[in-house]
Amino acid sequence: MSFFFSNVSQAEEGVRKKSKVREWIEAALFAVVAATLIRTFIFEAFVIPSASMEKTLLVNDFIFVSKISYGPRIPNTPLAWPFTHHTLPFTKNIQPFSTAIEWPYKRLPGFSSVQRNDVIVFNYPCGDSVVKNVAGEDEDYYSLVRSLGYEYVRKNYSPVVTRPVDKRENWIKRCIAVSGDTLQIIDGIVYINGEPGRVPRHFEARYFVTMPNHLPIDSGLLEQLGTDHISRPTIDSTRFIYNLTTANVDTLLSMGAIVTRKTYDAFADSRVFPFDEKHYEWNEDCFGPLYIPKKGATVKLDTLTLPFYKRIIVTYEHNTLKTDGNKIYINGQETSTYTFKLNYYWMMGDNRNESTDSRFWGFVPEDHIVGKASIIWLSYHKNRIRWGRLFSAIR
Repeated sequence: MSFFFSNVSQAEEGVRKKSKVREWIEAALFAVVAATLIRTFIFEAFVIPSASMEKTLLVNDFIFVSKISYGPRIPNTPLAWPFTHHTLPFTKNIQPFSTAIEWPYKRLPGFSSVQRNDVIVFNYPCGDSVVKNVAGEDEDYYSLVRSLGYEYVRKNYSPVVTRPVDKRENWIKRCIAVSGDTLQIIDGIVYINGEPGRVPRHFEARYFVTMPNHLPIDSGLLEQLGTDHISRPTIDSTRFIYNLTTANVDTLLSMGAIVTRKTYDAFADSRVFPFDEKHYEWNEDCFGPLYIPKKGATVKLDTLTLPFYKRIIVTYEHNTLKTDGNKIYINGQETSTYTFKLNYYWMMGDNRNESTDSRFWGFVPEDHIVGKASIIWLSYHKNRIRWGRLFSAIR
């Protein structure tokens, strides 16, 4: 009996002798694992870097994004340093993940599906291929090739960097159209399935403004209007361009200003999807109609429709594609139709004229959806906290 108690005493003494260093290491490992699981499967924090979602979201709004709303994605690249994305902090070229193991797209069950007008964080669809500029910053490979040509980009830019889906840049926009919808933009107004789309509460658009004194809006009034946008002059020296909400417009009209909406006339913009000015004279304010692909739906393929779906077929759904005159071959078989394997969505910013969005790069596949933007937990501007925005819901 005394021998038994002696062993227990020795075991207890061994437990008590665990060093402080070991305790700290174990606690740190537990914290890293727990935080990684929360970040991957429940919610993640992001910060708004640009004005494309004003006034719904402002620069330096810190937000929580719910992963469980649509169901958390299983990581494509599970071998990665915790709390990193596609580069290590304070570096520009070190990759903190390995593609030795790549899992196929799978999403756990969520509380809902993507709905029209949800504000969503997603991986930038064209972020699979980037090049570095002279400053070491990422640039979109595809837009450079369209504007400068393939050979020029290959000769004058760094080697192309390719990234798996979950390691592409994170973007935030509003879902304007969901799978199965038909979208059209007429004079800057969005139509979904032939009906005007819902206008976001804090939607901004570009307006011509002529003040009663024929001068730009002064800084005091700009502060009152809640806009930081500097005026853009026009040929008419008394008329200036501003991005304004409908409330801003009402305020200016009550002061005797002349305010008119600025939209682009019908002309072909080579930057706009599907990048075929010959057949589609579209621009950011005159666009469509365009069908948003739905999983299981079949579309007719020909030389006119192929530009819409070519990237889906090859890049997002991993088929081979070849054309020979008017003939289209997918995976070596001649075809005139295609059936989609994924759902797709159309994303646009609330500050439409300052937003690079689906109008400029096309559809967002479901496997690129990160989560639903839910809450602003912190916001600051000019070193001051915007107290009224703290813990406000994102709508």
